[in-house]
Amino acid sequence: MKLSRWLADRWVMGAALLVLGYLSLPIMVVAGLSFNRPANRMSYDFNEFTLDNWTQPCATSDMCDAVGRSMLIGLIATVIATVLGTLMSFALVRHGFKGRAGINGLIFLPMATPELVMGTSLLALFVAAGVPQGFWTIVIAHVMFCVSFVVVTVKARLAGMDRRLEEAAMDLYASEWQTFRRITLPLVLPGIVAAALLSFSLSFDDFIITNFNAGTTVTFPMYVWGAAQRGIPPQVNVIGTAMFVIALLLVGASSLQGRRARRAALAATVPAKQTAKSGS
Repeated sequence: MKLSRWLADRWVMGAALLVLGYLSLPIMVVAGLSFNRPANRMSYDFNEFTLDNWTQPCATSDMCDAVGRSMLIGLIATVIATVLGTLMSFALVRHGFKGRAGINGLIFLPMATPELVMGTSLLALFVAAGVPQGFWTIVIAHVMFCVSFVVVTVKARLAGMDRRLEEAAMDLYASEWQTFRRITLPLVLPGIVAAALLSFSLSFDDFIITNFNAGTTVTFPMYVWGAAQRGIPPQVNVIGTAMFVIALLLVGASSLQGRRARRAALAATVPAKQTAKSGS
């Protein structure tokens, strides 16, 4: 009876851990292969343990050039999409205006549209406008589909935020700017950071839309696709593992900062409100 009760109380957590482990299997394989010295360029079996791939990640100069190009595109697209998406989220959550419901529906179109359709549509648009395909057409295309993910992520954060904290700050004679800087922004910041990380990951990883609008520009996914025909270098696994670890650390730091901000906001408003009540 005790065992059955214990299983009944924890079967959901157990199922979640199994699903999480299943989803982590490809990441574990990539991390393991980053320490592999393959028998030949076309072999993907684990042959011999080595640290050479990590000590010499730029053994293939073309790959590092493609990685740097993808990171630069991702950073530019992330900054633009995060700023635009955050402003749109505040407008949609905090303000009422005509066409609000329609805009909420339009936001999901880039997320629901197949990448093949979006890539060919953007290519037709750039060709009709006489815009040469290259670095900046990739940036424009990435901003287009990243904005939707930013809006959805930040909107969820804003919708779940306790507005009473802002009201308490303004009751204590804080200006709108002070309330935004000290209360609203720290509370929304984890959502903004999560949206930015998601945008960067989508931009860095995109292949289909980029392939249609890249011209002669080669990004990291396009390099991997081309290298697959002659053997993918093991340093590709190093880049993938490093990106995953960095993203994991940033998400953890953002979550920790969000918890500290919520505790600080509660600690600052509750005692002050009690003091104001006792003084009155």
